[in-house]
Formats: sequence, C-alpha cells, structure tokens
Amino acid sequence: QVELVESGGGLVQAGGSLRLSCVASGFTFSEYSMKWYRQAPGKEREFVAGSGSSASGHSTFYGDFVKGRFTISRDNAKNTVYLQMNSLTSDDTTRYYCNRSIFYSQGTQDTVTS
Repeated sequence: QVELVESGGGLVQAGGSLRLSCVASGFTFSEYSMKWYRQAPGKEREFVAGSGSSASGHSTFYGDFVKGRFTISRDNAKNTVYLQMNSLTSDDTTRYYCNRSIFYSQGTQDTVTS
C-alpha cells in the first residue's frame, strides 16, 4: 500500500532554513506528481510546492506565498521528495505534509522563532 514517511523540520530562527524529506513506498514513485502542503490548526490546508510526474519532466510549481524561498526536488532512485525552505518567517510556522493524490504523510511541525 502507499506509504509516505516524512522527516526533517523542527525549530529554527527567523531567516533560517529547514529541509523536509518524504520517503515514498508502495507505488512507482517517478510516475507520480508529489506535492507538499501545510496546515495550521483551524485553518485550511495550503498548497506549498509540487513536482510533476516523469511524463511532465518533473516540472515544479509553487504556492504564491513561496516567492522563491522554497525549492522542491526529488530523487527517484531513493523514492524521496524534498522541500528546502529558506528565509523562514514566523508565518511559516505550521505543520507540513507530503502528498500523493489522496495520500498524506504523518506531517511534521515546523516552528520558526523570531
């Protein structure tokens, strides 16, 4: 079955960086688009970044708020998708999830302190 196991993240000062990793299993990783979302308590889920399938050449796309600060990448040999987050602010404090269609990882809490 599909499994997405996320790691990385944690606590960082404003202006700092964090890197999230998500290891996928149960499907042919390169054939699927992979995405990152985030969601704070009581708020709607927000799209962060996506990496298209091999058919799309693994094109990347980002939420409007990213403004060049985040980079999504993937290593198909390792079945892993990454989210590099730079220039973090307190507004980025929330829980992050990796996603493939209807499947989500367990999520990690990222906290940015000022």
